[in-house]
Amino acid sequence: MSDLTWSGRRGAHAVYPGTFDPFTAGHANVVDRVRRLFDRVTVLVAVNGDKQPAATLEQRLEALRCLLPTDWSNVAVAAWAGLTAGFCHAYRSGVIVRGVRNLTDLRQESQLAAMNEGMGISTLLIPARPELATVSSTAMRALRA
Repeated sequence: MSDLTWSGRRGAHAVYPGTFDPFTAGHANVVDRVRRLFDRVTVLVAVNGDKQPAATLEQRLEALRCLLPTDWSNVAVAAWAGLTAGFCHAYRSGVIVRGVRNLTDLRQESQLAAMNEGMGISTLLIPARPELATVSSTAMRALRA
């Protein structure tokens, strides 16, 4: 996996944010599809005060780094405590990627996309593969309990 030293053109770098608690097969599928579309992809582990993840930030970062194939050389993993649009501006990304499993996700992501567009960052919504549409981090955590 690469580091965060970007020198490419604006738009060549996409950011895929989430709490990733845990990182699921659906998340991995989105990263795999997006890494083929962009020169660089950052999987951005969000620090969100409104959420109480089961795993620490360090555990989520380490798990992600272990789960992503090493030959995905255009994919980096990072953490960020601010707005995703702020990260995009700081690291020259013009696109936020979001996975969408159902109509509820679509409504929520459309609202976030509108806010991010107002901050100069476009959003690319990636529909879940049908066989992965029911996979969620919440369900994965419940199975572990």
